[in-house]
Amino acid sequence: MSKSATGFFILALLSGILHLSLDQDTMLTVPLIACVVFGALFMLALIAGRRIKFDPVLR
Repeated sequence: MSKSATGFFILALLSGILHLSLDQDTMLTVPLIACVVFGALFMLALIAGRRIKFDPVLR
């Protein structure tokens, strides 16, 4: 997993935990929206990390 994917995963996890620790009366909060955005960026970083291959041998 790349560094950016790891960072987005941690941010999504922390914002999800923050949403769960806030008041339970509201359905849509800013941390929940941030969790969805960071989760989507995490998935994109995983896909981009699979497609970009680094060739250390210079030809």
